[in-house]
Amino acid sequence: MGRLAQTDGLTEIQRDILATVREFVDKEIIPVATELEHKDEYPAAIVEGMKQLGLFGLTIPEEYGGLGESLLTYALVVEEIARGWMSVSGIVNTHFIVAHMINAHGTREQKEYFLPRMAAGEIRGAFSMSEPGLGSDVAAISTKGVKDGEFYVLNGQKMWLTNGGTSTLVAVLCKTDEGGSTPYRNMTTFLIEKTPGFGPNPTVPGLTVPGKIEKMGYKGVDTTELVLQDVRVPADRILGGVPGRGFYQMMDGVEVGRVNVAARGCGVARRAFELGVAYAQQRTTFGKRIAEHQAIQFKLAEMATKVEAAHQMMVMAARRKDGGERNDLEAGMAKYLASEYCKEVVEDSFRIHGGYGFSKEYEIERLYREAPMLLIGEGTAEIQKMIVGRRLLEEYRIAE
Repeated sequence: MGRLAQTDGLTEIQRDILATVREFVDKEIIPVATELEHKDEYPAAIVEGMKQLGLFGLTIPEEYGGLGESLLTYALVVEEIARGWMSVSGIVNTHFIVAHMINAHGTREQKEYFLPRMAAGEIRGAFSMSEPGLGSDVAAISTKGVKDGEFYVLNGQKMWLTNGGTSTLVAVLCKTDEGGSTPYRNMTTFLIEKTPGFGPNPTVPGLTVPGKIEKMGYKGVDTTELVLQDVRVPADRILGGVPGRGFYQMMDGVEVGRVNVAARGCGVARRAFELGVAYAQQRTTFGKRIAEHQAIQFKLAEMATKVEAAHQMMVMAARRKDGGERNDLEAGMAKYLASEYCKEVVEDSFRIHGGYGFSKEYEIERLYREAPMLLIGEGTAEIQKMIVGRRLLEEYRIAE
């Protein structure tokens, strides 16, 4: 396994979980990932295997049928899965975010209804905040929910839903305009159950998932739009039962999501390093293996250092959240560092492979197309820097 990206202080249960997931990745994901990715085929057999392992309920409390594990355990599991194929980690990530939001903010009835079936993988979640004209500027949200008796009527268009077609539960952020003093207090999260599939939804009148968005990478997992035309949602499907809290609930979800994206970056970077260091010991030029050339050794040293630094930053951010502390500073740092380092490590491995790295027969070609998604997922590098900068000024503000 190598000595990179090891985590100190894990319990025996955590080590056993990671060993099981690592074996699953090596046997069930890596051998088929490139073929499925090139076909843009949903990894149904892999998903079924993850259900059997209980990964969809990894962080859901035991009282609701889950394993009750920490954010750190989840992040380390995601790192292992992304090492095999990043798209598979995306399938479980949005589900995890929605389960976290329901567990942290839902009513007792919502927890009892959703969480046991989410733990079993029977309900799979998707997370919907972005819109065609809205990325990081959440205050510009235009999808609207209007109260109509015991229901809300939703109209608008959402964008970039991971698992938009295959999910059966979507947490949707809408503008509700019910008297909040700021735009951020006029947003509400609605929990919408639906039938999986594309086109008009047969069980939710007015809800349409137009189809998969074609992407340069991150294939296999479906990324979609979501169109809502007079969709009626019962008021008891407001997350937490009270309107106006949606922005803060979503930001809590994004905060743990940033740790997840950092973990994905760590996993992809680690796989790129593994491929690069192996190829460097197989390829010969000028009468010796290229690993013996100082230029390649320097590159491997830089790659390994970045893999290790990103992993330790991600672990720190997860542990801080698990400890009940505010972690937006560390999560922003971890997401920024891991995604940028992932891009650089993948590119260096690509360079080590030379012309073969450009061939679809080699795994590094897939990683080279997947890494850019991490630069923009859960907030761009610029957004992370803005978050980190603001928090640093709070921490180090001088007396005036």
